[in-house]
Amino acid sequence: STQSTWGPNSCAYIQHSKMPAKAGGKTGGKGKSAKSRGPKATAGRKTKRKAVRTWSLYIFKVLKQVHSDTGISNKAMNIVNSFINDIFDRLATEASKLAKINKTKTLSSREIQTAVRLMLPGELAKHAMSEGTKAVAKFTSA
Repeated sequence: STQSTWGPNSCAYIQHSKMPAKAGGKTGGKGKSAKSRGPKATAGRKTKRKAVRTWSLYIFKVLKQVHSDTGISNKAMNIVNSFINDIFDRLATEASKLAKINKTKTLSSREIQTAVRLMLPGELAKHAMSEGTKAVAKFTSA
């Protein structure tokens, strides 16, 4: 499954890097110092890892709202994260198809709402619709 580049509220994905921040505040530009000359300079440096984007922070927050005394293992967190990415991808694809049918280039809340109605079954769709409507109302009022 593919990972999307945006989430709810435009930037809901949290970037987690497994490497600690650099000490000393140097940005790693191409300045010519005594250390950066020669082939030995890159031998001791670590390569920069790509930031991993997950929903785990939000999954954990919702879990604590529902069951404050319950934890979640890393394996379970990865499964729930994959599930959310899959549903997100399906809804985005369906909303994109709806926008194409309506000959618009913008995904509005209406396309997302219709995609939710089409993709999710019965009671789950009703709950998702009410939560989505509440979120849009909160966003527009702020």
